[in-house]
Amino acid sequence: MLRLEYKPYTLNFKFNARTSRGTMKTREVWFLRVWDTSSLSISGIGEVAPLYGLSTDSIGEIPQRLRELVSEIEYHKTPTSVPEVYALAKTLGNLFPAIRMGLEMAFLDFIQKGRRQWFNSPFLQNKMQIKTNALVWMGDEVFMRDQIQEKVNLGFDCVKLKIGALDFKKELELVAFLRKISSKIIIRLDANGAFEPFDALKKLNELSEFNIHSIEQPIQKGKLKAMNDLCQLSKIPIALDEELIGIEGDGEKKTLLDQIKPAYIVLKPSLLGGFMESNQWIKWAEDRNIGWWVTSALESNLGLNAISQFVGQYPNLSYQGLGTGALYHNNFASRVSLTDLKMSYIETNYDELPFDN
Repeated sequence: MLRLEYKPYTLNFKFNARTSRGTMKTREVWFLRVWDTSSLSISGIGEVAPLYGLSTDSIGEIPQRLRELVSEIEYHKTPTSVPEVYALAKTLGNLFPAIRMGLEMAFLDFIQKGRRQWFNSPFLQNKMQIKTNALVWMGDEVFMRDQIQEKVNLGFDCVKLKIGALDFKKELELVAFLRKISSKIIIRLDANGAFEPFDALKKLNELSEFNIHSIEQPIQKGKLKAMNDLCQLSKIPIALDEELIGIEGDGEKKTLLDQIKPAYIVLKPSLLGGFMESNQWIKWAEDRNIGWWVTSALESNLGLNAISQFVGQYPNLSYQGLGTGALYHNNFASRVSLTDLKMSYIETNYDELPFDN
């Protein structure tokens, strides 16, 4: 018989993490453990990690839904294959993308004998590393300049700046500062929908002087005509991010990509409903010659490990937006870590688990 337990956990940031949706000092997640009573020695672990202001989950209802799942899950057949995992997670996690992601993680781990090896890939076999961009967090001008200098000094080849919180002139100066330091570094920007449609193109043209690789979500989601216009007219390639959240079904995905015609899409599995949804986005994007990369969404090292393994299935990867696992005071030890500024899987490391305590 299939069983589930869950454990709420508060991750504590090492600094005040400022985003376009406010400042975070803590991060609430829920860990899942699934097992079958016929084999008590094997269990699978997953992470439910919604983000306030971005997730479509009714976050306040997640504890109640998890309580319901503890009893509901007993009436379902234990999955034994990846398609069965995805089907069951979709059934149980309906209307809660973050729960669906957590269930996919837990069931995939379970059918792989609970070894925290979610996806068999060259990355898992330690035959490849994943290039990742550095992230410059929002803050005042001095704070952001210091971060820029630090990332360059560390040797990152690709740096992503979050913009939209400061006066635009100051943000131009920050981008100019980074470009002056290095003419070769790849600069990505993320506006989190901060620009208004009426002046977004003007701002993008000003930013384009600094040889920008791409900008994520320059205007708010839902403005399809305005976003399509920007994609056609902007000198900077545009990547959709928040625009993808809440879009389900192959038809809706294809329609969105065909209407907007972005250069790139950015995938956050925890916000999109898991790995199956992310796989579908990748398929429809590649069919249209749209580039993509995957970004973690402030998960613990447990979620980061699973997402890194998912990404590691794909060949010829561009720079990914994977976290470094260094955001929190109380994170968990993990087999994934940043080695030579690339994400690596270290078999000899220990995966610390939230249910160990």
